[in-house]
Amino acid sequence: MSFDGLFTHAMQRELATLLVGGRVNKITQPYANEVILGIRANRKNWPLLLSAHPQYARVQVTQIPYTNPDVPTNFTMTLRKYLASATLQRLVQVETDRVLHLDFSTRDELGDDLTLRLVVELMGRHSNITLVNLNTGKIIDLIRHVGTDQNRYRLLMPGATYVAPPRQDKVDPFTDTSRGYRELMKATDLPLPKLLQRHYQGLAVDSAQELAQRLTGGPADRAWADFIAGFDQPHPTITTGKRVSFSAVPYLTLDGQPQHFETLSAMLDGFYAQKAEHDRVQNQGGNIIHVLKTVIDKDVKKQQKLAQTLQETAKADDYRIRGEILTTYLREVERGMTTVTLPNYYAEMAPIEITLSNQLTPSQNAQKYFAKYQKLRNAVAYVHEQMAENQRELDYLNGIMAQIEIASPKDLEDIRTELEDGGYLKRQKKGKKPLKRKLAQPEEFYASDGTKIWVGKNNLQNDQLTLRKAKKTDIWLHAKDIPGSHVIIDDAVPSEQTLAEAAMLAAYFSKSRNGANVQVDWIQVKKIRKPNGAKPGFVVYEGQRTVTATPDPAQVAQLRHRPVTDRA
Repeated sequence: MSFDGLFTHAMQRELATLLVGGRVNKITQPYANEVILGIRANRKNWPLLLSAHPQYARVQVTQIPYTNPDVPTNFTMTLRKYLASATLQRLVQVETDRVLHLDFSTRDELGDDLTLRLVVELMGRHSNITLVNLNTGKIIDLIRHVGTDQNRYRLLMPGATYVAPPRQDKVDPFTDTSRGYRELMKATDLPLPKLLQRHYQGLAVDSAQELAQRLTGGPADRAWADFIAGFDQPHPTITTGKRVSFSAVPYLTLDGQPQHFETLSAMLDGFYAQKAEHDRVQNQGGNIIHVLKTVIDKDVKKQQKLAQTLQETAKADDYRIRGEILTTYLREVERGMTTVTLPNYYAEMAPIEITLSNQLTPSQNAQKYFAKYQKLRNAVAYVHEQMAENQRELDYLNGIMAQIEIASPKDLEDIRTELEDGGYLKRQKKGKKPLKRKLAQPEEFYASDGTKIWVGKNNLQNDQLTLRKAKKTDIWLHAKDIPGSHVIIDDAVPSEQTLAEAAMLAAYFSKSRNGANVQVDWIQVKKIRKPNGAKPGFVVYEGQRTVTATPDPAQVAQLRHRPVTDRA
């Protein structure tokens, strides 16, 4: 299901219950199109994500960790100036449109009452977040400035009068009592889903198809009432089939395995965690990815050339044989000859043609063949050594590429630091001693019984986690023979269930994230050893045991939260 007007209705009810009356205590903008308001309400801190992302626009409470940028944006500074310590008075939806109004009360510099409104428009590439002064109706600032050359209907710039999006001349399904769907079901000019979309506000294609199937599958009035009422008491569901879909209520038109969640926000965390994070990483880590691909391509070509050189060394014996035959029959060779045919006593005296240089004596020609033979013989050991070293670098760089695939944006700086230390990337500040930067912390998960499980997301985190943070008696896990995260169970004797959940995390945070039945090694930390001079993240071990696990994104989302039974 898309984040349409029906879903917005359900989300507005969930968020209003949690947040109205709360006070803003933190404001960050981790990404260009997304803001997080920390709201203290009902004795809890709620991170409210407001996203104007062109593809993933949404509003939700999120538990996915974000990194606060070192330098706040102008929009962040404006929000902090006006909304810090402001109280959220109302959180309402505009009819059944994809527009939410968050009304805050605060005071201006003179101590006078000030009412501000954050308008969140969830409209694909036209999504925006706008701060409006309700006393004047003027726009204070927006996350995306839109001039008249981009939008002739309204000017979305600081100082302009705020104009709402064009109103749709459609019926609100939550307040409609006319039962207009009955007449639509009689029409034959267009498919029923299309007619429902044209008549009612807030229905995306998938919602219209679901509603149409329910209306035609039984008593229409009952089907309508049950469907609409479901958004007042949602049953959040992710359905995994040929594609992964989310919905506020289980959709009959979605085929696959359903996974239910307690809240809409928890469901969206489970749905967007991998998809949105991957896109952010690809965008923010573009420079790193480009450099890695360049070096990997160069190493692949080098490996091919070395393999070709190795094939050429197979000719070494042929050069030796020709040199020995020339030496044996020197009297039959005259200076100035360019070729000579002599009997090959290594092949039952069959004739062999030997190329000569007419500038050299017969003896010098023989010594030239011996020199080629010796050069190729010496090259064999060198080429093997070079191929092994080059392959180690390829494995290392491919491992980092795999880590980028499973990384979150906050992990990119660690990866950048590692590549700078390895000489693959230039340091951003030349001529200055680099400041010591604190590594991002390994991600923390909780097994069903409350046991902590840590996951390193890159090589530096893996080293820090395995070699420093973990206790010698803790259990260490890693996907077998493929790039992946170091996983630590904070328990010397974990339960079978905890071990299975940790193995699933090790499989999920590996190159085989999209696979099944991934083999995972596990062993006590005290049996892990890092060889001298080894690359970051590389360790060796013996005596491990192996289990199989299948990555499960929904379970990963659940393990991010401490079990209720374990909470104090």
